Amino acid sequence: MAAWMETYRGVVFPWHCDQFGHMNVRWYAHIFDDAAFHIWPLLGFSLQRIEEDFGVHTVVARTTTDFVRELRSGDLYRVESGVERIGTKSLTYRQRLLHVDTGETHATQDAVEVFFDPKARTSAPVPDGLRPALEAHFVGRDPA
Repeated sequence: MAAWMETYRGVVFPWHCDQFGHMNVRWYAHIFDDAAFHIWPLLGFSLQRIEEDFGVHTVVARTTTDFVRELRSGDLYRVESGVERIGTKSLTYRQRLLHVDTGETHATQDAVEVFFDPKARTSAPVPDGLRPALEAHFVGRDPA
């Protein structure tokens, strides 16, 4: 199994927290979205290069987040990402938000990105030139 890619690091600030003292759910979406932008360059393809070389880009079709345990102000976290599935026109990647000090999982996200031809305004097949890089980063499902 390929290693997970670290795609983001951060700290929970007081303004991230809700009335219960936990990081509010809106911030998990923000963190996972920022982390997702780093996946493609770590695979060796900038988003600009994908569009220039293959004539497509990706659009997010679905995300699902599982909240495992709360984070509090001052907690340090990191996000790791990996490819879970490659379809004919889509890619599913899994992200996990981990506590830096304990290594515990605080949340996971599964996201589906569809390859999109902006000229035809329709979904497009996964470019063959991307498949080897994607396949090299398959990850298994961890118990949360």
